[in-house]
Formats: sequence, C-alpha cells, structure tokens
Amino acid sequence: MGIYVIKTPDIGEGIAEVELVAWHVQPGDTVVEDQALADLMTEKATVEVPSPVAGRVIALGGELGQILAVGAELIRIEVEGEGNAAAAPLGAARAAPRAPAPAAAAAPAPASAAMLKTPSPQGAAPAAARAKRPGERPTASPAVRQRAWDLGIELQYVPGSGEAGRILHEDLDAFVARAGSTSVAGSSGVAYAERHDEQALPVIGLRRKIAQKMQLAKRNIPHFTYVEEIDMNELEALRARLNAKAGRPRLTLLPFLMRAIVLAVREFPQINARFDDAAGVVTRYGAVHIGIATQTDNGLMVPVLRHAEARDLWSGAAEIARLAEAARTGKATREELGGSTITITSLGAIGGIASTPVINHPEVAIVGVNRMVERPMMRGGAVVPRLMMNLSSSFDHRVVDGLHGAQFVQSLRAYLECPATLFVE
Repeated sequence: MGIYVIKTPDIGEGIAEVELVAWHVQPGDTVVEDQALADLMTEKATVEVPSPVAGRVIALGGELGQILAVGAELIRIEVEGEGNAAAAPLGAARAAPRAPAPAAAAAPAPASAAMLKTPSPQGAAPAAARAKRPGERPTASPAVRQRAWDLGIELQYVPGSGEAGRILHEDLDAFVARAGSTSVAGSSGVAYAERHDEQALPVIGLRRKIAQKMQLAKRNIPHFTYVEEIDMNELEALRARLNAKAGRPRLTLLPFLMRAIVLAVREFPQINARFDDAAGVVTRYGAVHIGIATQTDNGLMVPVLRHAEARDLWSGAAEIARLAEAARTGKATREELGGSTITITSLGAIGGIASTPVINHPEVAIVGVNRMVERPMMRGGAVVPRLMMNLSSSFDHRVVDGLHGAQFVQSLRAYLECPATLFVE
C-alpha cells in the first residue's frame, strides 16, 4: 500500500490562497477516481476538487473555513501500490478513525418531523439526522433541492441512496413517510412547547464573501437611494404580445429594463462606471456589462451579462436564463461572476413597495426592481386601474450627484412607460 497526497491546486489568475468551504469525504471513506473530495472558494467562484486516484481517505488537511495556500497538502489517500509521498502523517490533519465494531452497524432510527426545517436538538439525535457528517454538504440535483425547499425539508438530515450519497426524489419520499408515521399522532400542544436548542453556524465560504463584500460596500460607499414609480401598462401589453409568438425565449421584464439601462447610460455615462477607491480614479465604460443579482441555495451571486448594448430582447432573455441556471447549480465560471459595470437586483413578486439596495462594489449604481401591482391611478380626471411598479436605485454619492441619479431614473421611466422608444436609435 502507498500514500497519495493531493495538494491544493493552482486555480490560476495569480490566486495564492483559497478557502476550504466543504468536505465531501471524511477519514475512513473509500473513494473512486474522479469522485468529488472538497470545494475550494476563490474571490470569484467555487471549485470542486476531484480525486485523481481510488483508495481510502486517511487524513484531511484542514477545517471548514480555513484559508489554504496553493500547493498546501489537502488530503491523503491510501492507495494500492506506490503512492507519491511518504507515510508520515499530515501536519494538522484529521486522521482516519478505527473501524467501528460490528454492533455500530445497527439500522438507523426513523426520522422525526422535528427535522423539517429546524436545527437538530442537542444531545441524542435520530440516526437519520447524523446521515451527513458535520460540515458535509448534501449532494442533490437542483430539482431535488427545489422540491425539498417546497416540502420544508433540510437536506442535511436526509440519507442519500444515490452514488456517493446523492439524495434522490425517492429519498425525499421515504423521509416524508418516516416523518409522518412517527410524528402525526399525539402531537397536540407541540406548537406551544418551549424550545431551548441553539445552532451556531460558522460564517464561511460564499456567506463569508457576501458579508465581506456588503461590509466593504456600506463602509466605503456613501449611498443615496432614489425611488420612482413607473406605469407598466404599455410595456406589459407589448411583452404579452411578443410572448404569444412561438419559437423565441419567453421575455420577462429584465430584458426590457436592460435595454432601457443601455440607452440611459448614453445620456449619463457616469452611471456605468467603477470607482477605484485606492487610486482615486473613476473609469467610465462604453460596454454595458450588467450584473444580475441571483439568489442561490448557497447565497447571493451576481453573474454578469456582458455587452448588453449588443443584445436584442431575446438574446438578453436567453443569456439571463443561462446565467441564472449556472449560478444556481454552481456551474458559473469565474469570468461569468466578475467584471460588471452596473447591477440589477430584483425580488420578483415579493419585491415590496421600496428597497434600499446595496451597491455592488466597485460599481457606482444599482437598479432595484420592486413588486408590480395594479393600483387605482388618476388618468385624464378619472380613476383607472394601472399596473404600477417602483424602481429603487442606489448611487455612490462620491461619483453621482443626486440630480444626475434622479435624472437617470427618470430616463429609465420614460423608456419603460413608452416601450416603442426602446427600439429607436
């Protein structure tokens, strides 16, 4: 038998260190070639590290949230034949546990309904709640994740029967069946019982990056937010007519808003810009690279639609859909997650009346989309129903004067309320 050491890979772009955000294996596990071992996060993306060999994991080279230098030892695997390293133990690694006694292989106890969207209580827990080791990210397809969310199930507590513990739809069905059979009877009064459980969650990985970026933006950028309402009747009627034509991607509001931004920044080039705080330099861009704030299972990501100025409505719609899917499935590349010059953020149907979006540093503006609702409005002396929507936009007051920020939003309003002007050069 030999020892094979896998080192933290060089991901490129001059990156010297990465953050360890997930272990997919633990000491004692048997792995096959190309099986995912760990997730490493850079400033722009998460990279999955596969195993180049088959064997048994004997030691891990770090704890979740730890910063690792490129080239540092990541994991040791015991392999058949010769390895690539001496058998000396890895510095601060966790070693493989001894094999459990046969009695430890007892069947897991049924899952409890208390595991649905709640942290597991301290002390003894059902065996299903221990199906995933601490820090181990559940593996499941986007469809399974969405269904689990709809059912209110924490995937952390669902044993997976697929390859390498992957959670399947059948596993969700079995989990729901076990939970229902063990908790429906005799549950009166449970909703009013006192709870004393606590859950300490380390802020690591993408959540740490989000926290750092938000803190940087709010600390460095003096924000001001301007809110304006927009009559969406004409645009929605046009969108419905265009969507009635088969054979083209379905149009949402976003492609129209992107086109309006492309036209408006021609009048206000200081809006489509990035501010280098350290150098004291504002760079204005002719290209319009629009960041699309996208909520994922792991947190907020901002994939970038490049050269919006060169796209028609349908090309923009198709690219938005592609980027959103890549972000939600963790397949967005580093290039797709950086380089934006202005950002759009939208909460869709739950967008509220108004918001104060945080600028995506080092940009100088962000356009926030709020909920569209039908409201009574005065038109020609009469009260009529109109589809109304607010835009809540924030600007960097060091670069954008209040007057110019307001004029930019009024320009967006003019384009969206008369959508024919979106196609007039």
